[in-house]
Amino acid sequence: MKQKNKHFRHESLQDADSVQQILAAINEGLAKGKLRFSDEDGELLLQPKGLLDLRLTAEQEEGRQRINLRVSWQIQDKKADRKKALSVSSD
Repeated sequence: MKQKNKHFRHESLQDADSVQQILAAINEGLAKGKLRFSDEDGELLLQPKGLLDLRLTAEQEEGRQRINLRVSWQIQDKKADRKKALSVSSD
């Protein structure tokens, strides 16, 4: 089954408490294996499983500070999970 490309993007100004609530919801979603992102422009459901790739960067330059957090994973195709018989010979 080929996945259709979907994107979700949201930008807004939030106070620190609101950002903490969003991060807590992401943490809970990762624990449950289901993350649903939505706003007035759309919705996206993600289902993280298996090993997750984490990238965290932090920087400060000219009066601006930033952290970037990226978590990614591969969706396993059920057909690819099937093990096929392997035969090796020297004949």
